[in-house]
Amino acid sequence: MRTIIFLLLFVPILLVTVPFWLLFSFFRLITPLYLMGKGLARLAFFMLGIKIQVRGIENIDKNKNYIYMPNHLSFLDGPIMVMLIPQNVRVIVKKEVFKIPVLNYAMSKAAFISVDREGKEAGKQSIEKAVEQIKENSYSFLVFPEGTRSRTGYLQEFRRGGFFLAVDSQTPILPAVIKGSYELMPKHSFFVKRGKVEVAFLPAVSMDNYTRENMFDLMDTVRTKISRKLDKF
Repeated sequence: MRTIIFLLLFVPILLVTVPFWLLFSFFRLITPLYLMGKGLARLAFFMLGIKIQVRGIENIDKNKNYIYMPNHLSFLDGPIMVMLIPQNVRVIVKKEVFKIPVLNYAMSKAAFISVDREGKEAGKQSIEKAVEQIKENSYSFLVFPEGTRSRTGYLQEFRRGGFFLAVDSQTPILPAVIKGSYELMPKHSFFVKRGKVEVAFLPAVSMDNYTRENMFDLMDTVRTKISRKLDKF
């Protein structure tokens, strides 16, 4: 019932903002676009009764770019991370999301990148495009290394895509830990419960000693850091 009431109240608010999405996107006013998106996310979480506690912001240098890598528990994770990261972070988004009207236009103007998770070659092209964006514009990216939301609430094995992005662009990885979102909205659930989500940003992992040759060591390092932090939460 809470989710239905939320949609009845929030959707009209969202519709009112559509002209601003289009305006900011058309003129590539990226910072106002992000500020509006983050503001709407905060409003949505407030209306849903979700409290978010964040730690480790001091580990982020706003003057540097990162590949942010959190664990993935819920549909809520993406909006939470984009809202909390103190940068205009770009995201590699599955192609289905790019089919949503207005949102697809805003995402394309903000340099979000579409990826077909079923096609290996398409995934490779998306990573190459993201590497190019980082080298040309010093963008930060948000990547969920598990590739998809956990069905059980436990940390899954990592996929290589985000790590190719990090080593090929020589951009440090900033691991992050999300706890609590699975209980509020697990995979395949439409309804959202009220409650608390905790997020912790961990110290960045430099790419100085990593290449494609020892990338699996990097994957293990990042996964271990996230796993250990989850155990301490």
